[in-house]
Amino acid sequence: MAIQIFGFQALWSPYFFIFLALVLFSYFLITIKYRKKFSNSEPLKVSQAINFSIAILLLYIIKGSPIDLMGHLMFYAHMIQMAFLCLVIPQFFIVGIPPWIWRSLLSKSMFKKAFNLMTNPVIALLLFNGMLSIYHIPLVFDIVKTSIILHAAFTSLLFLMAIIFWWPLINQLEEYQLLSGLKKVGYIFAASALLLPACALIIFAETPMYASFSDPKAWAKSLELCVPASTLAGLTLSGPEMFSSLTLINDQQLGGIIMKMIQEVVYGVTLAQIFYQWYRKEQQVTEIDEHHTLNPQPIE
Repeated sequence: MAIQIFGFQALWSPYFFIFLALVLFSYFLITIKYRKKFSNSEPLKVSQAINFSIAILLLYIIKGSPIDLMGHLMFYAHMIQMAFLCLVIPQFFIVGIPPWIWRSLLSKSMFKKAFNLMTNPVIALLLFNGMLSIYHIPLVFDIVKTSIILHAAFTSLLFLMAIIFWWPLINQLEEYQLLSGLKKVGYIFAASALLLPACALIIFAETPMYASFSDPKAWAKSLELCVPASTLAGLTLSGPEMFSSLTLINDQQLGGIIMKMIQEVVYGVTLAQIFYQWYRKEQQVTEIDEHHTLNPQPIE
């Protein structure tokens, strides 16, 4: 059965689109038109504007397009959402927001103390991976997936934890470079190891774990998060098998595999960038040493 039966609002989330459009518009107002009203502001770089715009676009695709609806119909689509929401989009947000804005936010003493505590590499690792693993405990998942308030709150909190997780790795503020090249490598490997048990549990489970996909009543309740009640009232639905040829267990296993694969690709790209930056830094140091060797300074 085609998902078009759920209607335009469920498929394209127009209110969420308007909200994100306003966020993007505000971003350009602050960073261009009203920038000079802020002390220590700097001109917006093209790369920053592109990164932030990509973040907004991806956020709409993941949470506002038909992919969001599919995330309530099929578990593997939900895991695609989670992978992009936690592993991809936060990186674009962090590098898309100019450093002077970050510094302005972090100049507030209470916010700065909390932020510094949570972005401590060890705490950031535990907070993010712990939150993501707790979210996919069946009892927690089914409760969150069937409550619009809890779902919005938990998803927002998880996205915030993802930003905190990525901050020690990719932030561009000199005073917040807490990890050296080697420590960044260890950070990535630790993150991969911490998420492995949750993915393995999902992949190797022999029965469906989540009532919000296997129980027709819980599944119908979860659809209320993105489909208007008036639309659902006019439909006769028996379960997610109406929209997928996959069995529930295969759908669940595929979701776990997709999550782990996207994680490995993203972490692999991040490691490649870390090694490249490390190599460039070593090359610069070597060039400086060679220059001093060939051109020794006279002794006065």
